Amino acid sequence: MQYKIFGDQMPAVSIRLEPGESIYTQSGGMAWMQDGITMETNMKGGFGKALGRMFSGESLFMATYTAQRPAEITLAASLPGEIHAVEVRPDRAYIAQKNAFLCATPGVQISARVNSVKAGLFGGEGFVLQQLTGEGLAFLELDGTIVEYDLAPGERLIVDSGNVAFFEAQVGYSAEMVRGFKNILFGGEGLFLTTLTGPGRVWLQTLTASELAGRLIPYLPKASS
Repeated sequence: MQYKIFGDQMPAVSIRLEPGESIYTQSGGMAWMQDGITMETNMKGGFGKALGRMFSGESLFMATYTAQRPAEITLAASLPGEIHAVEVRPDRAYIAQKNAFLCATPGVQISARVNSVKAGLFGGEGFVLQQLTGEGLAFLELDGTIVEYDLAPGERLIVDSGNVAFFEAQVGYSAEMVRGFKNILFGGEGLFLTTLTGPGRVWLQTLTASELAGRLIPYLPKASS
């Protein structure tokens, strides 16, 4: 399998499949493909796993694309940002932001990882994340520009929850409400901040979907009464 990530602000990835090779993505994730690739849509893993994926921001159904002969399939990001390829192994799992999953080879499993219940009660962005386990290649769509940090054991990084793109599974993750009434009311940050604790690698993003939506809302046409 070969792939090419291209594009600037709105990236896409083209994957060349050899006969018998497959990738899967959420329903509707394909942009275009050459003739010679078949598609099969199902819940992948049964209703329970499909429901978990839905809570992590993916669709209930997944589409698997399998090459009958050498052919290329292209998937595009839905927001301005970057596409990252990650190699998932039994000893190297990843945790990603909600909606980050773009596509993966069949050996990669995607599931929901539930974090702080307190964060969930107050709408914390890090309440439900995506967990990538198994073995294979996965592609993540991330927002804005991506910055990578390699945390030493015990090293901590404080991040606005929406700016966490993905991180290695061994990295410690905790979401805490911002302390102090004035900080919450006038601080300009979200209700929650995330603490990432090493060892391990983390990837942060400069843009979040909620920030982008908030900037666009004032310019949307308003319904007339």
